[in-house]
Amino acid sequence: MPITPESASRTPDVRVGPLDLVARVDDALAVQALAFGLSEEEIGVRHHIVLRHLMYPGCRAFGATTPEGRLAGFVYGMPNDRAHWWSTVVEPYLRREDLDGWLDDAFVITELHVHPSFQARGIGRELITTITDGVSQPRSILSAIDVESPARRLYRSLGYQDLARQVHFPGAPRPYAVMGAPLPLRRRRPAGAQDARETD
Repeated sequence: MPITPESASRTPDVRVGPLDLVARVDDALAVQALAFGLSEEEIGVRHHIVLRHLMYPGCRAFGATTPEGRLAGFVYGMPNDRAHWWSTVVEPYLRREDLDGWLDDAFVITELHVHPSFQARGIGRELITTITDGVSQPRSILSAIDVESPARRLYRSLGYQDLARQVHFPGAPRPYAVMGAPLPLRRRRPAGAQDARETD
């Protein structure tokens, strides 16, 4: 049964914990498709990419699930390897800024998405802080579409800063920004400060 705004309001509580992404890859991609806007063809391509990533050493995944077991959001990532495709694309952009050292001893947030019905509840923040709290690397890097968005505001609130902008991935219609943050990530703002809305 799909998550709808009505069902979301009936199940406001979610639990963040380790996710068997191999078993729930279809559920995760359904969330990503809604949160990120993917076509059926793009979902098929990403299905193979996700399963390949899960074979890399140190890859880990966490999910946010409702009491009924529905997936409200997920995150996965891995230690960076300069031989990985993502790293080979962003390296020249970072080197141009004399910041390619960020690619060493870093944990990459590969995907972070929250179902639209569950956004603006701090789930994205909890997912990314949970996954990075358990890694040995001293820094984290990620890429996000290079526009001023709720996702970028969330990342900045966690301590991520722009390392390179207007990064073009082959086949991607829009440029990305590469962001990096020291670990552990910055914690929630003081009481009274409004949290950023997560779209990723």
